[in-house]
Order: sequence, then structure tokens, then C-alpha cells
Amino acid sequence: MSWNPSLSVGIDLIDEQHKEWFERATNLFDAGRKGQAKGYVGEMLEFLDSYTRKHFADEERYMKSINYPAYDEQKKAHESFITQLEKLREDYDSSGGSLTVILGANKMVIDWLTNHISKMDKKIGDFVRESK
Repeated sequence: MSWNPSLSVGIDLIDEQHKEWFERATNLFDAGRKGQAKGYVGEMLEFLDSYTRKHFADEERYMKSINYPAYDEQKKAHESFITQLEKLREDYDSSGGSLTVILGANKMVIDWLTNHISKMDKKIGDFVRESK
């Protein structure tokens, strides 16, 4: 699944980072499906982990700057996802790069992103529009 306009939050910084996230997650899925080198998939997982942390930090900084009332709920969701990513990385490492782990990781990332953006992040955009 790729990013589409229905996932737009309406805040350029956040939308651009979400697009990049979907693109990289899709690349991870494609690499696993094509049986590409285990090291490449490991690099992609590492990128997703570091990019996720950067994105969450940027998003949280933005929410603080606008005094977003659901900041604490968002931060908890972000922390939970980071924990899930760490577990996926451990599963990937311990499985020796199993395709099953890669496909499961991709599904988890895409499902979480889609749900989180649709149910939580879009509310940030709504808050900004309502505040104007």
C-alpha cells in the first residue's frame, strides 16, 4: 500500500514525512519479496527505525508548538510503535532474515501507519484548521 491523499494530515512537514515512510516500507516489502540480500533488508529496517524516531520527534515538537491537546496520547502511541519496531528488528536478527518476519514487519508497519494517521494524526490537522 502506498500513501494516498486520503491520508493527508494537511500539514506539509508531516505529510511529506509520511510519504517517505510509506515509500521506504514498500521498498522493504519489495526487497523481501524479491529475495534481495539480507543485508539490504537489514539496512532498510535500520532506516525505518531511525526515520521513525526522527519523524516522531518532529511531529511531537510541532504538536507542542501548537499546544495540541492530545499530545500525551500521541506520544504514548509513538513510544508503543518504537517498542514494536525494536521487537521486529530483534525478530529479524534472530530469524536470520526470514521472509516471514520481513512480510510481517511490513504489514505491521503499513497497518500501524494507516491506522495511526487516519485516527490520530489527521486530528492534528483538524485542530490546526479549527484554530484559525
